[in-house]
Amino acid sequence: MSSVKNIDTADREKNRVEAGTLYLVATPIGNLADLSERAIKVLSEVDFIAAEDTRNSLRLLTHLGISKPMVSYFEHNKRERGEQIASRLEAGESCALITDAGTPAISDPGEDMVALCAARGIPVTSVPGPVASITALTLSGLPTGRFTFEGFLSVNKSERRAHLADLESEKRTMLFHEAPHKLRATLDDLLEVFGKERRIAICRELTKTHEEILRMTLSEAVAYYTETAPRGEYVLVVEGCRESVSRVAFWEDMDIPTHVQHYMDTGLSKMDAIKQAARDRGVPKNEVYKHMV
Repeated sequence: MSSVKNIDTADREKNRVEAGTLYLVATPIGNLADLSERAIKVLSEVDFIAAEDTRNSLRLLTHLGISKPMVSYFEHNKRERGEQIASRLEAGESCALITDAGTPAISDPGEDMVALCAARGIPVTSVPGPVASITALTLSGLPTGRFTFEGFLSVNKSERRAHLADLESEKRTMLFHEAPHKLRATLDDLLEVFGKERRIAICRELTKTHEEILRMTLSEAVAYYTETAPRGEYVLVVEGCRESVSRVAFWEDMDIPTHVQHYMDTGLSKMDAIKQAARDRGVPKNEVYKHMV
């Protein structure tokens, strides 16, 4: 019995809101019931809350009956606002950092806030909870033992193709976030780089009433979304390269100009194609460039 009491005491100590601490508080990705008891406690007791979008977060706090001072913290104000938040933490205030949905600092400017606190010796702790990418991975039906999170692909076609070209021989399961208006273009690029038989799980509306998990090949996915309008935010879970496939096989018999042209034909600029060919061959890009002039 005494050991149980000791554990309970340790839990209470851990859950106590400490002055001058940044709390990374995970919020629901759809189902409000997924918000933890500890998250509610921290949001209720910190001195202020830093939110990606204060309007969205106000709806959540109102639902919980919590009233706290809020400041916005997002990609375009993270430098100035990050300094302000850090100064308040150094002065002894406690702060909860939240994003619109999911865990802060994952594909999110919270990463910069944590780095700033680490550099200044400001305590940071996490209140774990929902993560859309991990939720999708567990539902995908694809291997989960090893995976890589790739976040959002660039809106720039050349940069997007270069990113995917780097992953052509990646053997781990790959996780991507995607917005509905970009989904079709992204699926086209995935098909071009990874091939029509590569498996994908397309996950949308996770934890919500209309949650949908589509498990198919990339060619089937492209065909499906040619006829179906994308709706909602997506997590794409893409099968890794199978052991029998090797990136070296496609270029080992090519000379350098042909190798570069292969990537230019996929939509890369000449310089990006040179960089990618250099990565394939494990040589400096200048070594490839001199064969192109």
